[in-house]
Amino acid sequence: MTLDELLAGTVHDVARGLLGWTILRDGIGGRIVEAEAYAPDDPASHAFRGRTPRNGSMFGTPGTLYVYRSYGIHWCVNVACEPEGTGAAVLLRALEPTVGLAEMRERRRVPNDRDLCSGPGKLTQALGITGADDGRAMGSPPFALEPADAAVEVVTTPRVGITKAEDRPWRYLIRETEWASRGPRRASP
Repeated sequence: MTLDELLAGTVHDVARGLLGWTILRDGIGGRIVEAEAYAPDDPASHAFRGRTPRNGSMFGTPGTLYVYRSYGIHWCVNVACEPEGTGAAVLLRALEPTVGLAEMRERRRVPNDRDLCSGPGKLTQALGITGADDGRAMGSPPFALEPADAAVEVVTTPRVGITKAEDRPWRYLIRETEWASRGPRRASP
């Protein structure tokens, strides 16, 4: 499947389908192991109340990056999907760091590699993603996306770190990954 075909799918197809792909920023990155889906009719989504200057990238063409500050502290990166104007996006929650570990260690300054990209704020810091990347295309420099080498087994759980629609099983993980942000919480296939 090509990247364009993948990103044209539903937010759930994209969240599941991105697992195992490798995202790179300036040649630094890793394999996506955890993602969450946010649909336009989802009260936990930034698009729920419609398009604003802050969330405009969420309504972009499939593959547009929506980068925002979480709690005014951490950058988070999402990938817009579904037809342009929809307001659907996939939050990248965790990576297995594979390329550019020395740079990631310098940026994160954590005692072990498990903590480099095991959360949405951690992975943006490790890759050097900031608000300046909002609106960029996921498949265009300085970003690159490489397909998975092999099929992955996916489990779903309720999303984490939200207070609305928190029970929806819209968090997707590679089964038994040690790189996820949190344990699988009531996982199902």
